[in-house]
Amino acid sequence: MRTLFALTLTAALIATLPMAGAQQQSQQEKMKTCNSQASSQNLSGDARKTFMSSCLKSTSGSGSTSSSTTGNSQQDKMKTCNSQAASQSLSGDARKTFMSSCLKGQ
Repeated sequence: MRTLFALTLTAALIATLPMAGAQQQSQQEKMKTCNSQASSQNLSGDARKTFMSSCLKSTSGSGSTSSSTTGNSQQDKMKTCNSQAASQSLSGDARKTFMSSCLKGQ
């Protein structure tokens, strides 16, 4: 009986190995994609950290569809405003002012 249990357990573990590898590869692809996007927007420091965090959360396939739509739209606003500020080469107080008005929707 122990042998049958051990064989069944081993077979189950072996069956899940390809899935774990696929999840790791998928995570690596997400990291590459988000990293290249952050680089193309010339983000650094806290702006890059914020972008990477939101990028990885928005592209993650964790199945967490219970997040509110306002959270997702806020992330989308943040991405859009961040890229607009970067394209305008804003920094310091000008960037803060722009980001504030952009996120408020003005």
